[in-house]
Amino acid sequence: MKNTDVVLINPMDKTIVRNGLGLSVPPLNLMYLAGALEKASIAVQIFDDDLHQVGPKQINKYISKVDPKVVGITATTATIKESLAYIKNIKKTFPNILTVIGGPHTTFRPIETLKEENGLDVVVIGEGEKTIVELVKSYIKNQDNSYNSFLCNIKGIAYKNRIKNFKKDKNQNNEIKLNEPRPLIDNLDNIPFPARHLVDFKSYELSSQSGGIITSRGCPFSCDYCSSSLIMGKKFRTRSPENVLDELEELVYKYKLKDIAFLDDIFMLNKKRANEIANEIKKRDLDINFVASSRVNTINKSLLESLKESGMSTLYCGVESGSQRVLNLMKKGITLQQAKDGFKTAKKVGINIVGSFILGYPGETPKEMNETIDFSIKLDPDYCQYSILTPFPGTPIYNKMNKEGLLESEKWDDYTVLKSVINYEKMGLSKKLVERKLAKAYIKFYTRPKYLIKHSSMIKVIMKTIYRSYIKPTVKEETPKGWYKSM
Repeated sequence: MKNTDVVLINPMDKTIVRNGLGLSVPPLNLMYLAGALEKASIAVQIFDDDLHQVGPKQINKYISKVDPKVVGITATTATIKESLAYIKNIKKTFPNILTVIGGPHTTFRPIETLKEENGLDVVVIGEGEKTIVELVKSYIKNQDNSYNSFLCNIKGIAYKNRIKNFKKDKNQNNEIKLNEPRPLIDNLDNIPFPARHLVDFKSYELSSQSGGIITSRGCPFSCDYCSSSLIMGKKFRTRSPENVLDELEELVYKYKLKDIAFLDDIFMLNKKRANEIANEIKKRDLDINFVASSRVNTINKSLLESLKESGMSTLYCGVESGSQRVLNLMKKGITLQQAKDGFKTAKKVGINIVGSFILGYPGETPKEMNETIDFSIKLDPDYCQYSILTPFPGTPIYNKMNKEGLLESEKWDDYTVLKSVINYEKMGLSKKLVERKLAKAYIKFYTRPKYLIKHSSMIKVIMKTIYRSYIKPTVKEETPKGWYKSM
């Protein structure tokens, strides 16, 4: 595996969500970057450490074997500390490797991230396909230069303007630069398909997520708790139905995947395009089973019927609250009646539905949290996902709460959506109360006799989640010896 230009790392995720639910899915974001790099004739490897569970301390055994010029790693808010630990260890041993980080967390905190880890060279901000290609090409072309000043012309990054030899000069010339933003990619059909051949799909547990596909980017809505429109823009950018179907055929025929997850924020926003995709699936006679998402106020019976005929089995909807007052605080832009109507329509069509709900929104009362739990049960979805309001950096609610001093801490490891990071005491509530409401929501929804009779296969999963998340701390598993020899 020598002669590799770039290694892209998906870090270990130690959060409750990962360890409690046992989720392990291929890193689609890194596969997109790898696809763009390969199209530019740049040799790239993906190391998914959320699958391998090697950790930052042992990653250098793999790096020495691959010998890349550039190492890139992705980071969510919950994994940023872990991601920077990889960077730190790699840079200590391989000072001439260009270290790069990207993802939603660093997009909104590029300067802070660069200051937090001295071994980090570059932060990619926002959409990364064009940026990573230009960055790697420039570095390979200029890697013999003493300074990395060539980075000043690359849009969409922040970086340290320093001497290249990190070990000798790590305290010299570390001025941080923030370049101008990179325009969003206008034609999504020009983005290469994800480089799925760089991961082993057989090693992942959730087949529907293994077959993940993104057909659009951007969101025109402005929910206070969400950063999607701030990263990908408010313009709803879409791939053509033909381009989407070409990738679906690749998933089915090349990778033998029939369970597909459309991971768009709002797949059904453009009803005409969604219907064209459904018709094209039927036209090409693809035997697939897929999941997609929608706002409750964009659910349409005739469209759902068409999608079901083409293979849709499940619809994911973010309802978020059972209180209209709280929905208005969230700037969600929906009504409780629209939620009722949308869920009723999905059931009539015969599509499974997943509901998502948030508890502990600033200004929400204990009574309104109970109303949300009761409303979720009244809607009677097939599955429910509950979380505690987590003000992620970049979101309007984060900016507001940070300004008002209502964040309990910025210990990013706790930003898992299952822990409270808000100083509820200043708002007349308590952290323990909100966390108890979350536990109550899961137990009350999933332990109903009616539900258990219908979904008996969920009993083991739910009890395991409750036990690991709220009763027993996660036990760290030892890394198998000699893991890197098989890489």
